[in-house]
Amino acid sequence: MESSPSSDQNDVSASETPTSSVSSPYRRTYSDISGLSHRFDVQSFYNRPSNTNAVVHEEDLSEDAVEPKDNVDGDGEDHDRDSDIDSAEDAELEMMRERFAKLLLGEDMSGSGKGVCTAVTVSNSITNLYATVFGQSLRLQPLSTEKKDLWKREMNCFMSICDYIVEVIPRSLGNNVEITETKLRSDILMNLPALRKLDNMLMDILDGFTENEFWYVERGSSSMNSNNGGRDSGSFRKVVVQRKDEKWWLPVPCVPAEGLSENERKNLRHKRDCANQIHKAALAINDSTLNDMDIPDSYLTTLPKSGKASVGDVIYKQLCTAEKFYPDQLLDILKISSEHEALELADKVEASLVTWRRKTGGLAHSKSSWDMMKDMGGDAGNDKNHILAARARSLLFCLKQRFPELSQTSLDICKIQYNRDVGKAVLESYSRVLEGLAYNVVSWIDDVLYVDRTVRNRDD
Repeated sequence: MESSPSSDQNDVSASETPTSSVSSPYRRTYSDISGLSHRFDVQSFYNRPSNTNAVVHEEDLSEDAVEPKDNVDGDGEDHDRDSDIDSAEDAELEMMRERFAKLLLGEDMSGSGKGVCTAVTVSNSITNLYATVFGQSLRLQPLSTEKKDLWKREMNCFMSICDYIVEVIPRSLGNNVEITETKLRSDILMNLPALRKLDNMLMDILDGFTENEFWYVERGSSSMNSNNGGRDSGSFRKVVVQRKDEKWWLPVPCVPAEGLSENERKNLRHKRDCANQIHKAALAINDSTLNDMDIPDSYLTTLPKSGKASVGDVIYKQLCTAEKFYPDQLLDILKISSEHEALELADKVEASLVTWRRKTGGLAHSKSSWDMMKDMGGDAGNDKNHILAARARSLLFCLKQRFPELSQTSLDICKIQYNRDVGKAVLESYSRVLEGLAYNVVSWIDDVLYVDRTVRNRDD
């Protein structure tokens, strides 16, 4: 993934690891011990009864109040249990203090004020949490109970921040009396519940891979019969390694010699369709959130004076001369063969898009996602810069559809790096990690179906 522009305050460096099939431009610095686990009631912690402050009444010292001698062991067990609970609560409170301190310090433990802002800290934390929970998940199988609980607990804490991000709305009571009310900000009210739903749907899809007709073997292992119930799998290695988009760290999917049953194939296709729809929904939310973020001045200063200088003569000619613009045909003409070329083109098109929007005055305020969709649906007026911006936007959208695993563009990374809105940081990072997980699920199912299709074609 292309690294973001350097910044003294917000240093968000690219991190690529072969243990995860989705790369991220953020640091993977995540503590082994979670500090955002169960919500802890501090008030009840300090108000709980203390043995040292207990008041002893004389009637409590009577013979009737004395416990039988044979219950001494039980009292000891209760005391040990209470001590364990107190120790766990103390450890939980200490971890919350540590995480709260890191949030205030902006991940700069020296306290010198060189840390990143709160929005970037939250975004990094969600990215690191995703890497911790899903970074080693490379196959179609349910998450372990420990990781699933960790993901839910920590994400609930991150999303609880949005409970306090509100907007003030005036309301008239009549007789010239007007009051103000607060409600959740509109973007959070609309997108956060949708992201929660997408998250639960992805977990349900992964939980459904319990009794499968396919299995996995580690690439390069000497035995191809591990975890396959004794079924022959000697021919599957040759089938899989012929794929051009193979990644060496992924395990090899295997199927029975006769292929998958019809019910299994139907079930896989259904789950693939669901995961693909989740991917599209998360991508739409992420794109909308990024569009609403302000463009940093540091990015604007790097733009050329004309959009033509960004995209080049060939693309510019197609954008401005055709009566009706078809982005798919332009991409076919360009013959993009790799993700690196696609990302390079996306950066150029996005730079020209911003340049043309500046000339039309469209950068005074961030455009809403609805305005973006209207621009894509037409030529947005007769002004030449409006037309070029709308067509560049549709070309960029089509490019991302053709390359769904495309890394974030330089503008997107710069927006995240300089973003100060905590609510947008939560929505962007949450939608981004869900988008990556959904794409992985689709890819893993495609791998299994590819092997199954190849085996059945050989038999025919």
